[in-house]
Amino acid sequence: MAGDDANESTAEPPEVQYDPTSSRYDLYECPDCDNVVLALGRDEPPMSCHDRPMERVTDVEMSVRPPDVKQVLLQVFGLPKAGLDICLCVIGEGPLSANEVAESLGYDRSTVTRYLNTLVDLGLLRRSELNREEGGVVNVYHSVDIERMRRETLIGFYVWAGEAAALIEDANLTKRDYLEGNSDRELPDVFWDSVRDES
Repeated sequence: MAGDDANESTAEPPEVQYDPTSSRYDLYECPDCDNVVLALGRDEPPMSCHDRPMERVTDVEMSVRPPDVKQVLLQVFGLPKAGLDICLCVIGEGPLSANEVAESLGYDRSTVTRYLNTLVDLGLLRRSELNREEGGVVNVYHSVDIERMRRETLIGFYVWAGEAAALIEDANLTKRDYLEGNSDRELPDVFWDSVRDES
């Protein structure tokens, strides 16, 4: 029985499939070209292409692994668990100095400082100087305005998604070119290894 529980806890969540009737986002495509856009919310087509409204995608058969917020932050912003913990600590308890964050979370101060600077660079936190009563100045970190954070994180994700989409498109074009140049051969099971071996 204990083994069954362990298996259940490590089992991956079921795959998800795009459902245009219930999703919190919509996918639209141009009927005349390969242009595809993602839109949050339930608005009318967000843009036109070739002077025609784009059409909602309704026939997606592919399932994907569900996203996990920690993995998204890691992949998109290079922000692992420690960075996420530090960000949430400042948002919940700030303004805080690096020493205060380190004490609160039990992390090494140099690790905290590195992630705090990264979070400021990403636009998720802001830094200011605070005059100490005993003299001197210390950097403290604050949450940015929630609407600014929402905008920055969404735009950052869309930039990442655009780069990822471009990589996928390049891969598809490479496969197409390979098949066109090797019409007498089937696409190898390990395509990229085969392409690398032949180049």
